[in-house]
Amino acid sequence: MKRFERPILGFLSPEEMLAIIGKPGATWTSRRDHLLWQMLYNTGARVSEIIGVCVSDVLLDGVACVHLHGKGRKQRTMPLWRSTTKAIRTWLKFNPELTPTSTLLPNREGHQMTRTNVAQRLALAVSAATSAMPSLGDHRISPHTIRHTTAMHLLQSGNQLRGLPRGSGTRVRPPHISTHRLTLR
Repeated sequence: MKRFERPILGFLSPEEMLAIIGKPGATWTSRRDHLLWQMLYNTGARVSEIIGVCVSDVLLDGVACVHLHGKGRKQRTMPLWRSTTKAIRTWLKFNPELTPTSTLLPNREGHQMTRTNVAQRLALAVSAATSAMPSLGDHRISPHTIRHTTAMHLLQSGNQLRGLPRGSGTRVRPPHISTHRLTLR
């Protein structure tokens, strides 16, 4: 018998997610955050994976993709949408001082962001987007919510996910779908 029930982590509608991503503003922080939300939504990555991306991990020629370094030394490559590729190119032009070994999405001091910093920035983005999308006020939104949102939107569009628990005694029922090891088949 379980001692407690785990709450089901929700997900956002496409309109709610786009409201959070928003349009890049004129400030450096606004542009970085715009790209951060777009990359999280595009890849379904964990925060630790996204904040660890270096400039050299992003390939923009040919089929654009990003190499993610996950838990337990696991590596995976995720394709990038055209809009994300365009946003990365714009970011790199706006930040010519970034070298191949630089963190793609640094903090103000030029160092890797922290998970706490990303959560704080997300709270600010949600707060700003709530005026245009009041339904966001009904959700408790964390960076992991974006990961679940990506998975649900992929499933709703007819894509299959690899890495869902199968044969291990774990039962997966929508809308609570494990997105760990999220990849397209």
